[in-house]
Amino acid sequence: MTLGLVGRKVGMTRIFTDDGQTVPVTVVDVSNNRVTQIKTAETDGYTSVQVAFGKRRATRVNKAAAGHFAKAGVEAGEVLREFRVDAGKLAEFKAGDVISPASVFSVGQKVDVTGTSIGKGFAGAIKRHNFSSNRASHGNSISHNSPGSIGMAQDPGRVFPGKRMAGHLGDVKCTQQGLEVVRIDEARQLLLIKGAIPGSKGGDVVVLPAVKG
Repeated sequence: MTLGLVGRKVGMTRIFTDDGQTVPVTVVDVSNNRVTQIKTAETDGYTSVQVAFGKRRATRVNKAAAGHFAKAGVEAGEVLREFRVDAGKLAEFKAGDVISPASVFSVGQKVDVTGTSIGKGFAGAIKRHNFSSNRASHGNSISHNSPGSIGMAQDPGRVFPGKRMAGHLGDVKCTQQGLEVVRIDEARQLLLIKGAIPGSKGGDVVVLPAVKG
């Protein structure tokens, strides 16, 4: 039940502290998060703030979405995301408002970042599930990186569902928890978050206050 921001991963860099320490950071662009709808318990059954991020051409928006954005008086966006907010805080927002990162986050705050991990295509069991490979010498000819046997004895005589095997690696929604906001660039609407976050450069992410710690 807290407000977050939608952003775009710009890339990684590093910054230096006053005592000369280097801190690896990921730059997240959270500019122009605009409120498109306020949902209340009376009309919708729950309380939330709907936020749009990014830009989209008018020709790429269907009539229903165009009317929704026009009603709020905001530019069409690429991403729509709702944040559940306590009823007492709804009065702080109205349709058309632009939410600044400094009003939601502070330096030193812990955050959770959700994104889509980098897709790596079809991968073997060793890489996909971090298995140990077989020995690479002494007659082990063609099974260095194989998963080994997967079957059972005569009873049950089958492979159980969910067996960890080769398959599609990455390209899934995942969350990195407990990251730290190192710096907030209010002029350029950027968040500098310590460490790595899910996804490729240019990927959309959601930044929320941490649920742990």
